[in-house]
Amino acid sequence: MDTSEFRKFAHELADWMADYLEQIESYPVKPAVQPGEIRQKLPDHAPGQPESFPEIFSDFREIILPGMTHWQHPSFFAYFPANSSPPSVLAEMLTAALAAQCMIWQTSPAATELEEVMMRWLAEMIGLPDSFTGVIQDTASTATLCSLLTAREKISSFGINHSGLQGQPRYIVYCSEQTHSSIDKAVRIAGLGSDQIRKAAVDEAFAMRPSALREAIETDLERGYTPLAVVATLGTTGSTAIDPLEEIGNICRKYGIWLHVDAAFAGTALLLPEMRSMLAGIEAVDTFVFNPHKWMFTNFDCSAYFVRDKEALIRTFEILPEYLKTKEADRVNNYRDWGIALGRRFRALKLWFVIRSYGVEGLRSKLRNHLEIARWFAKQVEAHPEFEQLAPAPFNLICFRWHPSGVEDPETLNRLNAELLERLNRTGKMFLSHTRLKEVYTIRIVFGQTYVEKRHAEQAWQLIRHEAHRMQRELDSPG
Repeated sequence: MDTSEFRKFAHELADWMADYLEQIESYPVKPAVQPGEIRQKLPDHAPGQPESFPEIFSDFREIILPGMTHWQHPSFFAYFPANSSPPSVLAEMLTAALAAQCMIWQTSPAATELEEVMMRWLAEMIGLPDSFTGVIQDTASTATLCSLLTAREKISSFGINHSGLQGQPRYIVYCSEQTHSSIDKAVRIAGLGSDQIRKAAVDEAFAMRPSALREAIETDLERGYTPLAVVATLGTTGSTAIDPLEEIGNICRKYGIWLHVDAAFAGTALLLPEMRSMLAGIEAVDTFVFNPHKWMFTNFDCSAYFVRDKEALIRTFEILPEYLKTKEADRVNNYRDWGIALGRRFRALKLWFVIRSYGVEGLRSKLRNHLEIARWFAKQVEAHPEFEQLAPAPFNLICFRWHPSGVEDPETLNRLNAELLERLNRTGKMFLSHTRLKEVYTIRIVFGQTYVEKRHAEQAWQLIRHEAHRMQRELDSPG
C-alpha cells in the first residue's frame, strides 16, 4: 500500500469510525455467536499473494464485526467500563502513525517529557501529595507486580535480584477476600508463592477489616514470618468496596510494612473533590495505581502508577547494557527503568488529548452524571418488592438480585439469577456480568460508558423487570 492508497483508505476508515460511533446502538451489545464460529470463517493458511484493502476491510465488516462485543455501546453495563472517546481515538491514530518506541528519553524526548507532565497533572487532579512521582504502565496488574517487586527488593536490601529467594525469610503479602485476582498473580510471579497470601475477612460492606489484618500480621510474626506488603483496594472488583485506608495505613506504619493501593477503577472518582475522603491515610501509602483507561475516557491501555520512592523503583528494574547508555541519562527520566517492559508505547499522548478536550470540569461533569444515573437505578431496585440491593454503592456500580416472592432457598435464588442474567445478555440489548458476595449470586450493573444516558438505565430496568416477569410466569406454570 503506497501513501496515496493509504490516504484514500484512511479517509474511508475515519468515516466508517464516525458512523460506527453514531450508530453503535444499532448493534447488539454482545454477539450471538458460538465458540469456533468466527474461526471457521477464516482461512486455515495465510495468503501467498497480496490481497486488496477493500477485500480485507470487507471481511472485517462481514466476519469480525459480527463477533465483537461492543464495549463502547451505552448499554454495556458489564465488568467495568473500558471507555474510549473521540479525542482518545484520534490520539491513538497519531500514536500508530508515529510508531515510536518510547523506551528512553533519547528515542522520543517529547514522549518522555509529556508523560512527566501528564503524571503531574493526574496527581494534582486526583489529590495525591507532591511526594508521589508517576509513570504510565499498561495495566494495574503490571503496576501491582512492580509494587510488590519493589517491596521485595527494598526489604532485602536489593539482594533478591542478585541472589534469588533462597535463604530469605518467608515473606507474606496481605489483602482482603475481595481483592482483585491480579494480586494473587503478582505474588506468584514475584516468586513468593500463593501460600504466602493472607486474605483478611471483610465487613458487611465488603471492605477489609483492620482487626483481621492486624491479627493475621501478628500471627505471622509469632511464626517467624516476615510481613512484606499490604494491598488495600479503593473500589473492589466485586462491589467497589472501599478499604479503610487510614486504619490500614496506621497498621502498616506500626509494623513497618509496605502499602500499595489498588484504585484501578474507582481512582478516577478522585477527580471529584467530594470523593477525596477515601484518600484519608494516603501519607502511609508507598505506591498507588488507577486506570484512566477504565473510567476516564482514555483508550486501553493506560494505567497511572504513582510511587513515593522513585529511586527504589528504578533500582529494582534498572539494567544498563552498553547499547542503552546515553549521555543525557543523569538529566532525564528513562522510563524503561520504571517497570518490567523495555519497549513502551506513547500512551501519554491520548491522556493529553483527553484531558485538554474535556477539561477537568468536563470530566467531573461526566462522572457526576454517571453517579447520578447509578443512584437512580439503586432507588428503583430498593423500591421494588422483588429486587434487592446486595452491597453499598459508593460509586456507579449496583449489585442486586431478583428475589421472587415465595422463593427463599439460597441455591434456587442463585440459579434463577444466573438464568435471568443469561436471558438478559441473550437479548443483545444489554450486557451484564456477575459476582458472588457471601456465596450469593449477584448481578452487577455499572454505569460508566462514555455515551450512557439516563434513558439507557431506564431501558435496562424495564428489560430486567420484563424478563423477570416472564420467568415468574414460567415458575407459576411449570407445565
